[in-house]
Amino acid sequence: MINYKIYITALFIFFFSFSIMAQNEIDSYLLKGAKNNPGLKAQFNEYLAALEKVPQVGALPDPTIAFGYFIQPVETRIGAQQSKISIAQMFPWFGTLHTKEDVATAMAKAKYEMFEEAKSKLFYDIKSTWYNLYFTNKAIAITRDNIEILNTFRKLALLKIEAGKASAVDELRVEMEILELENQLQQLLDKFQTQKVAFNNFINVNATDEIYLPELLQTMELILTRDAILDSIRMNNHQVLNLEFQEASYEYQQVLAKKAGNPNFTIGMDYTFVAESSNTTLAPSESGRDAIMFPMVGMSIPIYRKKYTSMVKEAVLMQEANQSKKADKINVLESVFEKAYADYQDSKRRTLLHSKQLELANKSMRILETEYASVGNNFEEILRMERKVLMHNLELEKSRSDMSASIAFMDYLMGK
Repeated sequence: MINYKIYITALFIFFFSFSIMAQNEIDSYLLKGAKNNPGLKAQFNEYLAALEKVPQVGALPDPTIAFGYFIQPVETRIGAQQSKISIAQMFPWFGTLHTKEDVATAMAKAKYEMFEEAKSKLFYDIKSTWYNLYFTNKAIAITRDNIEILNTFRKLALLKIEAGKASAVDELRVEMEILELENQLQQLLDKFQTQKVAFNNFINVNATDEIYLPELLQTMELILTRDAILDSIRMNNHQVLNLEFQEASYEYQQVLAKKAGNPNFTIGMDYTFVAESSNTTLAPSESGRDAIMFPMVGMSIPIYRKKYTSMVKEAVLMQEANQSKKADKINVLESVFEKAYADYQDSKRRTLLHSKQLELANKSMRILETEYASVGNNFEEILRMERKVLMHNLELEKSRSDMSASIAFMDYLMGK
């Protein structure tokens, strides 16, 4: 029989140890989500409810007690039988109760894996939303910086216009760029608010609570090789483990179905109440003496074999169905992993690309600014290069966020 208290204790130790390991902000948010998320609590309670099935199915059937009253008393030598009381206990075939416990235990373990799956999915949702929040927050800051830069360009253009070294069109071009960025900034602010509410809902705190975001997201890289990750997914993914425990449950159900085709035994006894006899020749101690005990032994005869054969076939077919589900699930997970791994490689390449492009764009911008300040030419080229600086800056932060999110998703697939 499974000891569910051990599982509860183990879960408590996990949460406690997790809090010790929480050395950065994202880990503290994961801990909050594990403690507070109502969906996760519901999954855990379903697991605890499944554990309660184990003592239920492992117990003997309740004994039966019957009372009988003789409308026409049956005369005996020592007096008339007035009533009787019977008690009986049924005992299933040997090992039946233990096998029922095995079935319930395997199903409880399957429920536990679904709880772990929900926890892994919650952790991924928290991480990915946090990374998206980081990018949106950085995009807001970058856009604001670019608006300030464009305002500086506008002042410079006005000076050049007043000196007769530039066209009034230069100032209008800057105004157009500023208006576009201000609109983009407002969209980013709205997006940040939506993501903020979603994130706080994951950890079940007030929607307006502030969220810590780093100034610069540390670049993360995979530690395991591609093949090692695939092996970990096949062995540790909680959806796969859930199917494995379901399959184990059906194997036990097959054994249980075979045992159901064996006899059950019943042991009991009768106690008869006897009235005093009218026979004056009986000794007083004999007249009306009840406590007449009749031990009973019974046995069920499972003669309708078709139903038991069908129960065995059902369990076997469910095992085969579960094996097919497991194979299909692994195939799907491998396909999903390949997409996530490709996204990771792509984000890694984009990080290197936009880092170099941003450096080159900034150098070009400084040269163009110097030329415009001295000569007053190429203002349109300055604006075009400013857009490139903005684009590469945003794309660099997006690639960093995407790389971390890809790793988080692969961790989820590995059941972390």
